[in-house]
Amino acid sequence: MPVDGSLSERLPTPDEAEKARTASTLLARHRDRRGGLSLRVRKGAKDATVELPPAISHLVLDLLLAVGKGEAVALVPFGGDLSTQQAADMLQVSRPFLVKLIENKEIPYHKVGTHRRIRAQDVFAYRQRRDRTRNDALTRLARLKQEV
Repeated sequence: MPVDGSLSERLPTPDEAEKARTASTLLARHRDRRGGLSLRVRKGAKDATVELPPAISHLVLDLLLAVGKGEAVALVPFGGDLSTQQAADMLQVSRPFLVKLIENKEIPYHKVGTHRRIRAQDVFAYRQRRDRTRNDALTRLARLKQEV
């Protein structure tokens, strides 16, 4: 990854965080009923309109919200490969815990030289399974509590 000062390499400055908070609030208020955004951009005397579908609008707002909180951000292509540390960070678990997951074959991986690499889509799939299992367990607990 080239060193270019982008927010994938550093934390946002307080000024960048404030501008991101302002932008996220403004853009969130102007979404259409489906969640899309229509943006007007200007360069000198010329301007253009950009239509963002709901999924992309949500992604832009998520990015702005994270930057507004002063968090580091990185966009990961769905088909991209991740290091074990990157995958652990995405799952918000320790690297040793992630290594146990791949050794237990809960998340597939492949080797590049001596390094383990995990496809981003496999990390997303594991996270969905994990979250579904957690939600199901919480639902069962709530039902049990109501029965008592």
